[in-house]
Amino acid sequence: MEFPQSCDTFVVLPPFTQHGVIFGKNSDRPQGEIQEVVYFPAAESSEPTTKCTYIEVDSVSKTKAVILSKPNWMWGAEMGANECGVVIGNEAIWTNDNEGDSDPKVKRLLGMDLVRLGLERSSTANEALEIVTALLEKHGQGGPCSKTDEGFSYHNSYLIADNSCAWVLETCGKHWAAEQITCGFRNISNLLTITTKIDRKSNGLESYAKSKGLWDGKEEFNFSLVFSGEKKPGDARYDAGRNLLQEYSASNKFRETDMFKVLRNKESGICRGCDEAFPTAGSQVSILSSTIPNVHWFTATPDPSRSVFKPFIFTKNAVISKHTICPDKENSHTLYTLYKKAEYKGVGNLLHEMESNCVKELNDVITHVGEDLSEFDELFKDCVETEVKFYR
Repeated sequence: MEFPQSCDTFVVLPPFTQHGVIFGKNSDRPQGEIQEVVYFPAAESSEPTTKCTYIEVDSVSKTKAVILSKPNWMWGAEMGANECGVVIGNEAIWTNDNEGDSDPKVKRLLGMDLVRLGLERSSTANEALEIVTALLEKHGQGGPCSKTDEGFSYHNSYLIADNSCAWVLETCGKHWAAEQITCGFRNISNLLTITTKIDRKSNGLESYAKSKGLWDGKEEFNFSLVFSGEKKPGDARYDAGRNLLQEYSASNKFRETDMFKVLRNKESGICRGCDEAFPTAGSQVSILSSTIPNVHWFTATPDPSRSVFKPFIFTKNAVISKHTICPDKENSHTLYTLYKKAEYKGVGNLLHEMESNCVKELNDVITHVGEDLSEFDELFKDCVETEVKFYR
């Protein structure tokens, strides 16, 4: 299997935004893989372990409510959000350290498992970083990342955010470095991007790199230079993504619709069509605010330039549509099936008009809503089912 040609995650923070922090991610996956959007309410458990995709980890007594966009065959998720306003997205990366504890072919925790574990167990971005890195150091990462290709494996990087800050977390085996972002914008792609600004790191990182002959101990420690492999499949898109963020945030009024545009940009390769080897299988945009309810927009269908973003808000009795949930690991969900059958000509403009109206109506309502959010219980469900009726 060839290296993925895309997968990009973005965050824009004040002073460039209208409301709080805006997060966005395109999840690009192997051709034919189905991505579902699922919701799990907060739960209590007395079970001693949690079964992830390949291995079990110690359970926690309580988990947060989460909404996830995930490949239907695995336990973990490419991206998602929790009830506390934490969001996480991950990227595939390839490094020059791939033996022993760093061998990505060995079945351990998938990077996607760590996304879900971080969301289920954290209340803030800082806490999510601590949870993900502790689990990484204890269990390591690795295993096939495709249902159809046993050899498709990699290390991971992450963008973790809440309404106050964001963290870029980049890893190599059980080792890692993290950079905190408190203003401006940041993006990640399929390559290491942390250089000498390292705000947190695994214990013994430098000595480990030196012992492996990756760093001479004389030059300033540069995480990307030390651990990057020869192949860097994301560097052009990384630059293009940064340029798009700079362009759209220049007015200091960056909105969710601007993030939609970034994720729909095909010229850069950030948005990939259904016929690509690694199409954009699903997309997420989240608005994280301390003054209005957080809103999380998901497509649940491939190629965001053809898809419509649908909003979800965490409420006490939130529900989502059965039409974005796969019945099993072998079959697609209803929305995906109808989307693939739909004749695109003439449909996209109508769907995007529906999306624009939804954005406007929701923004008008949400700025005046009180503590009772029950009117949003079925927001995502209603939007999905409107789209289903449209296709039918």
